[in-house]
Amino acid sequence: MKTDIRKGKTIIALTGVFVLLFSYVDMSADTYLSGGSTFVQTTSNSTQTKTKSVQTKTKSAQTKSKSTQKSSKSGPENKAKDVGTVRIGKQTWAVANLNVSTFRNGDSIPEAKTSKEWVTAGESEKPAWCYFNNNSANGLKYGKLYNWYAVNDPRGLAPVGWTLSDADDWALLINYLGGQGAAGSKMKSMSGWSEGNNGTNEAGFIGFPGGYRVENGSFLNIGSIGIWWSSTEDNAHTAIDHYLAQSNNAARSSSPKQRGESVRCLRK
Repeated sequence: MKTDIRKGKTIIALTGVFVLLFSYVDMSADTYLSGGSTFVQTTSNSTQTKTKSVQTKTKSAQTKSKSTQKSSKSGPENKAKDVGTVRIGKQTWAVANLNVSTFRNGDSIPEAKTSKEWVTAGESEKPAWCYFNNNSANGLKYGKLYNWYAVNDPRGLAPVGWTLSDADDWALLINYLGGQGAAGSKMKSMSGWSEGNNGTNEAGFIGFPGGYRVENGSFLNIGSIGIWWSSTEDNAHTAIDHYLAQSNNAARSSSPKQRGESVRCLRK
C-alpha cells in the first residue's frame, strides 16, 4: 500500500508568522489521517518542533495502516478459510467438512430452512444448503449439508485451491486404508459417535457423524452416520456418496440428488 506524505510547508507573511501544516496518509478506501493548520507565535524552532511532531504522528499512522492492511487480507467466505489438511497416501484431504455459503465466483448459495424450501429446491433442481436441524451451532462441528445440485453447480462449490472429491478419489482413499472393511474405523473421529462406536482416526480424516437431510426436509441420524457427496453422477436422479456408520466399514451408495449431505474437499 503506498503512502503519500506531504511535508509541512511554512508560509511567512509580512504582517505576521503563520505556518500551515498538512499531513495525509492514504491508508485504505475508507481510512485516512489528515492534519490541520497551526498558528505559530514564537520562533521557527518551535515550527520545526511541531513539524517533527506531526511527522512522528504520521509515521505512527503509517504503522497502523500496515497493521490494518495485514488484518484486512481475508476475503469472501468461499476464498478465505483454510481448515487444514491431512496427507493420506498421495492425497491431501481437508480435515473438516465444507462450510461455505457462496460459490467460488461469489454468488450466494440459497439456504433452505423449512421443509417446503428444501423440497422446492430439490424439485426445481436448484442448489441449496442447510445446517442440521437448522441450528448454526451444528455448523461449527459438522459443516453444512448441501444438495447435489450445489455440488454440481458450474459456479464451483469448492473454494479456490480446493477441488470436490469424486468417486475415484474416495475409492483411492478407502483402498489405501485397507478396503471398505477396515477403512471406516481409521476414518472415524475418536468421539461423537453414539453407543460408543467411535473410531481410531488413525488416518487423520476426522469423520464426524453429521447426519443428513432427506428429500422431504426431515433430518436424520446425527451421531450415527456421516455421509459425503462425491461429484460423480450415478444417473439422472441419483449421485454417488460414501458413508461411515456404526460399523467399521466405509461404504459407497447412491442417493437422490435432493438429499442434503456433507462435502469434503481435496487440495489441488
